Amino acid sequence: MSFPATDGRPRSPRRARLRLTRIDPWSVMKTAFLLSIAFAIVTVVSVAMVWQVLGAAGVWDSINSTVQEGIGGEDIQSFQVQDYVGTSRVLGFTMLVAAIDVILITAVATLTAFLYNMAAALLGGVEVTLAEDHG
Repeated sequence: MSFPATDGRPRSPRRARLRLTRIDPWSVMKTAFLLSIAFAIVTVVSVAMVWQVLGAAGVWDSINSTVQEGIGGEDIQSFQVQDYVGTSRVLGFTMLVAAIDVILITAVATLTAFLYNMAAALLGGVEVTLAEDHG
């Protein structure tokens, strides 16, 4: 719906040109921390799901039989690939990587906010044009 101007013509949308000159590093750090926690949870859950699907599909039994047939011998009959890359070991490693990612993503995002603020102080920041929507 457009509002008529005084002469009967529809008025064009108002526009505002704004300049983003500062980003609050504390706000960026909190947001990045929460998003990285969500990313870590998604990572751990997805690795656990993939690991369970691989087990249900019989991939580990297939690897065990392939190794036993390929190498042969009496000692290899007790070989189980799950002893080396078991669920607890893989999920533990995934959680370690996810925790490191939380720290790194939070630190990089906060550092990026500081660097943007320094660059914006020198160059003036990013200019954004906002328009009012009548419909």
